[in-house]
Amino acid sequence: MGFGFFTWILIGLVAGIIAKVVMGDRFGWIMTILLGIAGAFVGDWISSYFRGPAVTGFNLMSVLVAAGGAIVVLFVYGLIVRRR
Repeated sequence: MGFGFFTWILIGLVAGIIAKVVMGDRFGWIMTILLGIAGAFVGDWISSYFRGPAVTGFNLMSVLVAAGGAIVVLFVYGLIVRRR
């Protein structure tokens, strides 16, 4: 299995769990995992924008980049939900 859709989901799952631990238990597990998957894409985009390491497969650096993106996504989502 190459670096594809399922790898992104796996990285997003791990990133979402890491972000949940860092950000606290503010959201349910399903929402955290979905936001973690979105965060993997955001982390990759932010990292590539600043010419940093990219999400290149299931390795430590990719998980850290994805977790950083997931933390950003969870933070922004928390701001949006709080305003409602």
